[in-house]
Amino acid sequence: MTRRLLSIALGLILLAGLAFAWAVWRELRPVPLVQAPELTPTPALIARGELLARAGNCMACHTAKGGEPWAGGHAVQTRFGAIVSSNLTPHASGLGGWSAAEFHRALHHGQSRDGRLLYPAFPYLHTTRLARADTDALFAYLGTLAPVERAREPHRLRFPYDQPLALAAWRVLHFAPGEQRDEPTRSAELNRGAWWVQGVAHCAACHRAPGVLEGPGEALAGGPMPDGAWWAPSLLDPGEAGVQAWSTEDIVRLLRDGRTDRAAVSGPMAEVVRHGTQHLPEAELRAIAAYLKDLPVVPQPRDDVPAEPRVLLQGARVYEQHCAQCHGKQGEGAWAEGAPLDGPWAFPPLAGNRAVTQASPVNLVRWVLDGGYGPTTTAHPRPWGMPPFRSQLSDDEIAAVASHVRQAWGNGAGGVSALQVQRLR
Repeated sequence: MTRRLLSIALGLILLAGLAFAWAVWRELRPVPLVQAPELTPTPALIARGELLARAGNCMACHTAKGGEPWAGGHAVQTRFGAIVSSNLTPHASGLGGWSAAEFHRALHHGQSRDGRLLYPAFPYLHTTRLARADTDALFAYLGTLAPVERAREPHRLRFPYDQPLALAAWRVLHFAPGEQRDEPTRSAELNRGAWWVQGVAHCAACHRAPGVLEGPGEALAGGPMPDGAWWAPSLLDPGEAGVQAWSTEDIVRLLRDGRTDRAAVSGPMAEVVRHGTQHLPEAELRAIAAYLKDLPVVPQPRDDVPAEPRVLLQGARVYEQHCAQCHGKQGEGAWAEGAPLDGPWAFPPLAGNRAVTQASPVNLVRWVLDGGYGPTTTAHPRPWGMPPFRSQLSDDEIAAVASHVRQAWGNGAGGVSALQVQRLR
């Protein structure tokens, strides 16, 4: 009986392995192109494409530091190596020669013009939700850009992550193409907000918890950015970045202006607001706000360990010397000279600030190390910012002051170690 059960189990494992191998082989095959009538780039179509490109902040990843906009060459650092973005201008080294059908396949199926599998740093897990009319609009807009010659650079990934078989296996586990479908139980506004957040804006590409084998994990539950330099807070937890209890007006103001009287954006999110969300029509921002407010509340697990008294004492001294003049002696924040007192503060309060007290201290340490500025927006064309202290403070001092602000004035977060600072430095 035991031998028979063992034989059945081994047979099932063999069948499962063969099925998985067949799925991987199938994933490596180019998906047939879906042809459509010849694309006519009308002004309305181009304007729609520009709006979608802004919402997705596509230019940020497809522009190398100091390079020509949209010409690619930006290296997205991951724990598996660097993935280098491609040229999206209509030059022969970019999208010149591509068809709208090939572009649609790239966004919908994650396959390049030659059928090569694309790495998910290109967010096709989200752009697959776009309809053909939307990918056509994006393609029409990109065709209006100034052509820039820049050949595609090879990715710099470690073995075995640089192998097509490894990527195909990952896709079998984590990727299923499909357009966004409205949920009949939602209002039209909620469905539209879901389409923006889950689709072209691909918020979950950053605000997600890592899954098994680095899969997408739980959408919008927060997690480390690909390079580990920042932490994308949970949009499900009001103690991190959840806005379920906010007013629609406050959410719209944050996405449009970069700041309200209760919060401000910095780091990667400042870039999203500057290049992306501030350009969306108010009706679309309100739809996004409605969807974010409708998300379930899921508190993040925490394991807050208080810092030692000597560390907190050192942190209080560092804070008094370097921080109190802007953030206040009691962490109350301050308005800059000339700023309206009934408007948002220039230097945010640290007491009760969820960006300070969230489970991960990564962003707080990053701000101390490298400083930070809010986005340039129409409402705030010259935002105030924080200078970097990387060269002024040691790892021990930064850990101490970060621990101090996470535990002072009623804040109840855990302490920060010098080792955590060293890793981020």
